[in-house]
Amino acid sequence: MSKKINGEEFKSDVLESRGFVFVDFYADWCGPCKMLGPIMDEIANDNVVYKINVDEESEIASDYGIMSIPCVILFKDGKEYKRSIGLKNKEEILELMN
Repeated sequence: MSKKINGEEFKSDVLESRGFVFVDFYADWCGPCKMLGPIMDEIANDNVVYKINVDEESEIASDYGIMSIPCVILFKDGKEYKRSIGLKNKEEILELMN
């Protein structure tokens, strides 16, 4: 299951992390985000996955130039590695790690 985090947790759980961390930027009103949610929960069975609500954490969304959601950013050792914008399937999301 993916975990919703706030700004303070983002710093410690994502920016200070080692290895791969997926961050799903979403909004409660976003239809494609709701469809991506279960896919990210499935990915979280074997990977670290966090969720950030762009309406509640607009500063983080702005810092990372989130203009369209859903947006999944894969961080590696605390730095942005790759990103995916829009609804994608599990395989396409996992492909970011390659």
